[in-house]
Amino acid sequence: MTEVSLPGGATLEVRRCGDTGLLIESGDGDVLRSLAGALVAAAIPGITEVVPAMRTVLVVIDPRRTNLGTVRDALRRLTLAEKRTDQAREVHIPVVYDGEDLDFVATHTGLGVAGVIERHQQTQWYVGFCGFAPGFAYLVGDNTQLEVPRRGESRVRVPAGSVALAGTFASVYPRESPGGWQLIGRTDLTLWDVSADPPALLRPGTAVRFTEAS
Repeated sequence: MTEVSLPGGATLEVRRCGDTGLLIESGDGDVLRSLAGALVAAAIPGITEVVPAMRTVLVVIDPRRTNLGTVRDALRRLTLAEKRTDQAREVHIPVVYDGEDLDFVATHTGLGVAGVIERHQQTQWYVGFCGFAPGFAYLVGDNTQLEVPRRGESRVRVPAGSVALAGTFASVYPRESPGGWQLIGRTDLTLWDVSADPPALLRPGTAVRFTEAS
C-alpha cells in the first residue's frame, strides 16, 4: 500500500489490484468522485477504465502502453475539481409519487407523505457511483431525513422506472429486476438504452433533480 498526497492536501491509499489495476481508497467520497472525474478528463495514456465506487476508485491499465508506477506518479499531479457534480448535465426526473412503500417511508421518517415528496424534490442529488445492474445509479444527497432501511425481504420483480430509497441513497430502477429498496414512486424516463451512446443516462458526477410528474 502506498500513500499519495494530492495538491490541496487530500491523501489517498493506493493498492495494487492484480497486474493491471490500482485500487484507490479514501474515507472522503467527494474526493474519490472528484478524482475519478479528473482521471477521465486527464486522459492519461494507457488507462483503459476508471471505475468509481462508494469508497474506492479502480484504475485499470493496458500494460503495453504504461505501467502502474507511471500511473501512480500521475495521480500526484492531478488537480481535483471543487465541484462534485457535473452541473452542465443536470437531469430532471419527473415522478408520480404512488410507490408501494411511500406510506412506510412517511411513517419511518416522521415526515408524512407530503414531507417525503417535498424533501425528495428539494434535495440536490448527484450520482456517486453506479452498480448492481446496468444503468443503476446510486444517488447521494445532503438530506439525512430521507434515510430509510432496505426492505426485510426483497421483491422478486421491481418494475423499470421505480423510484426508490435505501440507506442514504436514492435511485431509479433502470429495468425490471429483483430489488429490496423502498419504492416511493415511478417515472417514465428511460435510464438505460443500449442503442444510445452512452447507454446510461445517469453517470458518476451527474446532478439530478426529481420533479412532480404532470
